[in-house]
Parts: sequence; C-alpha cells; structure tokens
Amino acid sequence: MRITAISLATTILGLGCALLGLTARAGDSAVGPPPSIAESLGVREGSRPIREHTGWRAPRLILVSPRLHAQMATLQAAAAGVTFVEFDTATPAQIAAADATIGVCSADVLNRATHLQWIQWLGAGVEGCLQEPKLRQRNPVLTNMQSTAGPSMAEHVLGMMLVLSRHLDYYVKQQEQGHWADHDPMLADLSGKSVLVVGLGGIGIEVAKRAHAFGMRVIATRASGRTGPEFVSYVGLPDELLKLTKEADFVVNCAPLTPQTTGIFNAAYFATMKPSAYFLNVGRGRSAVTADLIAALTAGKIAGAGLDVVDPEPLPADSPLWHMPNVFITPHVSAQTPMTDSQRTLLLRENLGRYVAGEAMLAVVDPDRGY
Repeated sequence: MRITAISLATTILGLGCALLGLTARAGDSAVGPPPSIAESLGVREGSRPIREHTGWRAPRLILVSPRLHAQMATLQAAAAGVTFVEFDTATPAQIAAADATIGVCSADVLNRATHLQWIQWLGAGVEGCLQEPKLRQRNPVLTNMQSTAGPSMAEHVLGMMLVLSRHLDYYVKQQEQGHWADHDPMLADLSGKSVLVVGLGGIGIEVAKRAHAFGMRVIATRASGRTGPEFVSYVGLPDELLKLTKEADFVVNCAPLTPQTTGIFNAAYFATMKPSAYFLNVGRGRSAVTADLIAALTAGKIAGAGLDVVDPEPLPADSPLWHMPNVFITPHVSAQTPMTDSQRTLLLRENLGRYVAGEAMLAVVDPDRGY
C-alpha cells in the first residue's frame, strides 16, 4: 500500500492530537486558551477577595526574603507603585510599615508589622510560620507554594523506588570498583506492587499518577475526604492508615507536618508494615520517629527506606542511617529542579498581581488544618 503525502500528514496530525489529548469537533477553529496557573497546579482560590480582609488597603511596602534578590526587578514590574525591600536590609520603620512579606515569617516582623495583610511562603510546609505566637493576632492571609513541587518530588519518589527495588546503589558501588558483580541481589518489579500514598494532596497526587503509570496499585489517605482521581483505587481517611498499611509494598509519606502527623511513623506503625515493604519520606522528617525507623530497619521489620527528609536535618554524621545498605538518603533536594523553580515563580507573580488588585488569592493556608 502506497502512503501518500496527504495520508501521511493526516496520520501525523491525528497522532499529534491524540498525544495532546485533543478531540476534534466539527466547526472548531482553535484549541482554546492555555490553562491558568491555578488550573495547571490544581490550586483553589481563597473564599473571598483579599480586599474584604479586615483593614485592607492598597499595598505600599512589601518585605522580601534575600533568597529572591535576583527577582527583585521582576517583582517590581509586577506591582508598579509598591516598594520592595529585602528583609536583611530593612530598617525598623520599614518592617513596621510592611503590608506584606514574601518568604519572611519571623517573630520580628509579626511583632512590628501591625498592618500585615499577606504572607507568601516560598515552600509548601508552613509549620514554622504557624508556630509564631503573633500570627493569629495579626491574622494575615497566608499562602504557600502547594503543588508547585509536586511533579519534581514525584519523580524523585519513583527514582528512590527504583533504586531500592532494583538495588541500583549496589551496582553503583560495584562500578566504582570496576567489578562485574558475580552475585546479584534479588531484583523486583514495580508493576503489580501496591503503594500507599499518605497525604493525597498536590505532591501525593503526582506520586500516585506516576506510580499508576508503572502498573502499580495505588491506595491513599487524605484528611479532607475520600475523593480522589480515578487512578487511585481507594482513598481512606487518616484513621484507616494502619489498615491500609498492611496492603502496601511501598509507603510514601507526602503529608504536611501538623500535630496530627508528627511522629505517626513510629514503632507501632513500622510493626504494621510488611517485612518486604519500603518506607519513603518526602513529606517532613518529624513525621517519622527516627529511632523507631532505625530499630525497624535493623531488626528487618521493613525492607528498606528512601529518605529525602529526616529528623534532625542535617542528619548527624554518626547516624546509623548513613551506613545501612537498605537505606537511600538525599539531603532534602527532591524539589530543587528548574521545573519547580519555574512553577514557584509563576504562582508568586500570580499571587502578587492578585494581592495588588485585591482579588482572591491562590493556595491559601487554613491555619487550623496546618496546610
């Protein structure tokens, strides 16, 4: 059969549409506008415009973390008429006059800035900010970077799964010695295994999506309810954690640190896991009791662990975790990618524009929930 230029072009166009998830409809002349940052990240607007917040006024001065020194010009361009001051060079008078902060949530600011309306945190975890005594009294709108690091962190999780299940760290060591290994550890496939995602939020959903693509059965817990995407087989509430753990070959902690999640991965928890199961933590180190994790690994109660977060951080040089053959550690770097940086910048600029205009903010934190 001869393939003509027209039929080839039609085939390529059809494949392109399929890859982009487009459905051709008669009369359609355009694909439509690209998704907004809120849609692409899956973050919701606050319940009301910030201009309705008690004491609202058009912003005049915003304190900025020194981490954003290189973006000062970009921030200024997005908010004409607003003065931006780096926190480490701010005078006491400027701190007192601050309407908002970006990447700053210190006791000094909360004590002095009596008209503080908005705090934009530069990460997802806001537990440190919520612990500041004056936060409730000042009652600013607190927003974070939820979901911006989800794709990058999810890829990190799958990478750790592969390292552990395929024993890639063993082969790296053999390669360093120029040794063609004559003894192979037992390799395992991810396909057909079950993964429990603890905390089905912005990060957890991205982990679930990729695990499902590997052929894994995905179950999860979340505090906000039982709903979840179709690629998650079952979504349970936090009180179902131990029951679901018994089914899991991999347990991935993606939960924020709250009073309810502090220390939940303890001796009793690790005793519930399968001896062949792995524990992976990209949420917060303090969600796991480090001594109990070490004891479980030493006793063979679990097969291994992949840790991007630990308690304490940095992990002390004399910690047994460094030398355990079934543990893979990275120093809290799972979100440090260009994609995450780009998405954080987009969300920051969007929220800054919304704040200046007095509109509803994105990724608003509920202080009572802690996320």
